Amino acid sequence: MNDVTPLPLTAQYHAVRFYDNAKSLAQIVAEFLSDGLAAGNPGIVVATPAHRGAILKELTARLLDVVELQRSGDLVLADANETLSRVLKNGKPDAEAFKRSMCEVIKRACRGRAACTVRIYGEMVDVLWQNDQREAAIRLETLWNQLANTEAFSLLCGYAIGHFYKDANFQEVCRHHTHVVSADGKVSAVA
Repeated sequence: MNDVTPLPLTAQYHAVRFYDNAKSLAQIVAEFLSDGLAAGNPGIVVATPAHRGAILKELTARLLDVVELQRSGDLVLADANETLSRVLKNGKPDAEAFKRSMCEVIKRACRGRAACTVRIYGEMVDVLWQNDQREAAIRLETLWNQLANTEAFSLLCGYAIGHFYKDANFQEVCRHHTHVVSADGKVSAVA
């Protein structure tokens, strides 16, 4: 993936990747995380077990020692469903619970380092979307954007494209992101 546009390390970066298969998603996420890790910034993956495994496999293929990265805290793995269970109240994202949960994992990844910009891959929104909880998914996107006002991170969200067939909400999802990452890894700013 040498022709992939490097993803910026800024808190204003909130990208979306609409994926059609787990392998292409894992490749894009691994590239996103490995660029940050190479720059000395930690990574967080909030994903389903299958996607976490595929991402770890892709990171390993890039010659990263994922066991050591996890041991040192530079790579933090979290389950999307478990994390959702901590941030949802009555089936809806709760702002305080979300902030508390995400700040805790960001703080754990940074381990007191100054100027620590974390790269986060998250698919809690996709879990909600696939369960027809679209309003909750959009609310969670809004909470991520609000958190970016106080925490330093670059965020890449994944959504299964199959759940957008003939769905006008595609543009609504894009509206909550600063960039879209294509299947070949090219990054485009959202207009």
